[in-house]
Amino acid sequence: MMEINPRNARQWARLGPRGFFGMALLDVAENKPEILAMSADLGSSSGLERFKAACPDQFINAGIAEQNMIGVAAGLAKEGFNVFATSFSPFIGIRAGEQVRMNLGYMHMNVKAVAIGAGINMGFLGNSHFGLEDLSLMRAIPGMTIVSPADCGEVLKTVQAAADFEGPMYIRLTGDGTCAPVYTEDYDFEIGKSVRLREGSDVTIIACGSMVKESLKAADQLAEQGMDATVINMHTVKPLDTAIIERAIQETPAIVTVEEHSIIGGLGSCVAEYMAPLQKRVPHLSIGLPDEYIKTGSYRYMLGQEGLVGDAITDKITDFLKG
Repeated sequence: MMEINPRNARQWARLGPRGFFGMALLDVAENKPEILAMSADLGSSSGLERFKAACPDQFINAGIAEQNMIGVAAGLAKEGFNVFATSFSPFIGIRAGEQVRMNLGYMHMNVKAVAIGAGINMGFLGNSHFGLEDLSLMRAIPGMTIVSPADCGEVLKTVQAAADFEGPMYIRLTGDGTCAPVYTEDYDFEIGKSVRLREGSDVTIIACGSMVKESLKAADQLAEQGMDATVINMHTVKPLDTAIIERAIQETPAIVTVEEHSIIGGLGSCVAEYMAPLQKRVPHLSIGLPDEYIKTGSYRYMLGQEGLVGDAITDKITDFLKG
């Protein structure tokens, strides 16, 4: 079994989460014949070429037909298989949304819908390939568990946990090979339980996916200005770790959420919805993608333009706390 260590973390980071996903699934599936990988003709993009070669009887290419793929995956799950069905975020999370809702949510089938290249990771392929609003749709489906790993190490942890998890899950992969690792040593990972990465008393930053690393950068920069930030990796967006939000309300005077998703319906909305009826709550700043289609460019360029890099996150938090 693969393990997280400094050397592996550096090597995996060069592949990026979607490139590394196939390696992680292969590592888990070799001793679990009930695990199947399905691709909508995107085996290479999902990092599944090595999986296909090593476990040909556990790989199915459904073609460019995500809606049909989800239906077939649900049928296989009904026969006892644990299916990981993969495609780009807008195709599996939006185009196949009805099938995910009925075949996975309503029928509660044991299928993991893996959204590769979520957020704006697909760069010059443009808005047709961007996953700007998938979280808002997937989290509205009853019974759907949603995990957004912070780096390649957490992709491995997510796949390992998903292999033993019974029920539908949406795994949202953000970031690319330019994203430095968050984890370089092994740690405890549990679906539904967030990870505290840094302690501070001035503000709590809650982030998921690619924005965990950027939030840690922002926390370092805030420290240079004399402000201490708690940083939480909320890798499971649903079910939300509400206990950590309660603790944040008690320990810090403000909460900031950061995500590579629309500011409508994602992690920020989850936290705001939870806090709204509480008698005690604190000011909340939601940082994410704007409610508009994004001007196409390279991935890092677009993150910078939309204020989703460490420097920009720092400036937004500083202005928020001063205000």
